[in-house]
Amino acid sequence: MAATAEKPSGLGLYGKFAFAGAVCCSVTHGALTPVDVVKTRIQLDPVTYNKGMIGGFRQVVANEGAGALLTGFGPTAAGYFLQGAFKFGGYEFFKQQCVNQVGVENASQYRTPIYLASSAAAEFFADIALCPLEATRIRLVSQPTFASGLASGFSKILSQEGIGSFYSGFGPMLFKQVPYTMAKFVVFEKVSEAIYRNFDKNTLSDGTKTTINLGSGLIAGFAAAIVSQPADTMLSKINKTPGAPGEGTVSRLAKIGKELGLRGSYAGIGARLFMVGTITAGQFAIYGDVKRLLNVTGGVEIAK
Repeated sequence: MAATAEKPSGLGLYGKFAFAGAVCCSVTHGALTPVDVVKTRIQLDPVTYNKGMIGGFRQVVANEGAGALLTGFGPTAAGYFLQGAFKFGGYEFFKQQCVNQVGVENASQYRTPIYLASSAAAEFFADIALCPLEATRIRLVSQPTFASGLASGFSKILSQEGIGSFYSGFGPMLFKQVPYTMAKFVVFEKVSEAIYRNFDKNTLSDGTKTTINLGSGLIAGFAAAIVSQPADTMLSKINKTPGAPGEGTVSRLAKIGKELGLRGSYAGIGARLFMVGTITAGQFAIYGDVKRLLNVTGGVEIAK
């Protein structure tokens, strides 16, 4: 079919894309908080938590009670609400800017670089919003007695360590999230394109479209998890405790990377494949459904 590109305009429409992205990310990440707790424990203390994901669940419940599995739920839901808004809304925005610059036909021909560039730009701004809340979440998970929740944990870090401590993990977060998001969006777009090439999209039911989004999102999630796992482990490590006086972020990252090695950087990959695959499938399904509810189906579509 001929290349087409919807041309959203105005903050109202991009606001709807952002809201749909905020909802899908907050719901999925919040729902999988227990998996994230176990995954983070495996990354931070692989000697103790050495029985895999199911064994990790049992260890956390046995040692701290079932309530510990919801540690960090507040900053997770809030942080990913903000991140999702910037990520999905920004992705649509930056794709449209690329189309405006090069034209629809060129955008369609070179759509893979556009997917990659747009997702990277969107994720950069999303991470600025997410980083302080992610730092708070990791501190709550790694140190269960540190604070009682989001507000107390956030204010304690701010008062004791300063605002800069919230961004001590910004480098590894970018290193993790930007490749993660690039893989996530480009694989989703490519898988969706391959599926829709065999159907007339306009004749498919909403349920079928949701199913396609789920399947494409699952494959995209697996790819994204594998690409970003080493940086995810480093992010957990660097936020576990404050650095030594005068120790810079780069030197901390170098030390952590040397300690981990390749094998250590993939600690918890099983739990993360399950978590990210589920999250990403859910995100794209919910994103599509919320857009339909808001009457903004589609987006900036440049597939042939």
